[in-house]
Amino acid sequence: MKLVSKLAKSAAALSAAVLLTTSAFAADVTIRIGHLNPEDPFQSHSGAMTAVFKSLVETASNGEIEVKLYANGQLGKDNEVIDQVRNGLVESCISSAGGVAQHYPLVGVFDLPFAFPNIDVASKVISKDSAFGQKFIADMDGKTGLKTLGLIDSGGFFVFSNSKKPIKTVEDMEGLRIRTMTLPTHETIISSLGGKPTALPWAEVYTALQTDTADGQMNPIPIIAFAKFDEVQKYLSISNHVITPYVWFMNKEFYDGLKPEHKAIVDWASEVATESGRSMSRIIEASQNGLPKLAEKMEVNAISPDELKKFAAASQPAVRKLIEEKYGDEGKAMLDALLADIAANM
Repeated sequence: MKLVSKLAKSAAALSAAVLLTTSAFAADVTIRIGHLNPEDPFQSHSGAMTAVFKSLVETASNGEIEVKLYANGQLGKDNEVIDQVRNGLVESCISSAGGVAQHYPLVGVFDLPFAFPNIDVASKVISKDSAFGQKFIADMDGKTGLKTLGLIDSGGFFVFSNSKKPIKTVEDMEGLRIRTMTLPTHETIISSLGGKPTALPWAEVYTALQTDTADGQMNPIPIIAFAKFDEVQKYLSISNHVITPYVWFMNKEFYDGLKPEHKAIVDWASEVATESGRSMSRIIEASQNGLPKLAEKMEVNAISPDELKKFAAASQPAVRKLIEEKYGDEGKAMLDALLADIAANM
């Protein structure tokens, strides 16, 4: 099995290498960025981030830097693309918590259910400039050897969709097979609520829902919309139970090797691009591409505040226990720092 795994990884890396070397470039510097989501800046936050970054960097550098975009998972699975960035095959990537967790497991501290009271507080805390963001990024960069350019939420709070019934109470979760990322924290959320976690890579989710391999899934509204899950799911239940980060990485050796003027461009352009992505998520949620679009085909319900308290009572202790047991004192300290910053921004 180890040999098969190594061969699969080698094949993925080779495929990426072929894709990345198909065209020559005239610029002094090329930055290749991979991400899982649509390239269209009006469909996903990472699409918006990369489009804005490309425009700003190429213009500000007067063509000395070329930015090449590889959207829709062209370069492989999330964790594989992070590997490519760490190894210098690709310069940069924007990755979900599921991919990041395989390189930096402490990203799981964000998964304490109902920790964030609203999107305003989440936006302030899930940022490279927040007190927690600075602590989190310093530890993550130190352990991975990567350079973090941006920290942003995954597109909004997670909600549940499924093909069986509206979720209105904790009891409605009983026995539902809910797809999760390969995150122990997400699996614990589902099992603590009585559901059956079904961990699957992103590329397999639509088919799993279509073939009833999984009954449902959880994601932010913009992701559910661009993934067209309304084609294979009947019910959408607004739970806002968790919000996870996306992390924008760059190969540190590449970054450190940039000329000072190029490094300055990358720094300010990535900051502007990150905020553009954050804003685009809010726009998509509210626009005809977000919840109104999903409501055309799906039955939408908001779980009541009283019931959400029961969801929190069932899931919070289980996830906190997992974090403290799995990651020890380090995990507890990181979680406490997150909760302190949330409290400071309320």
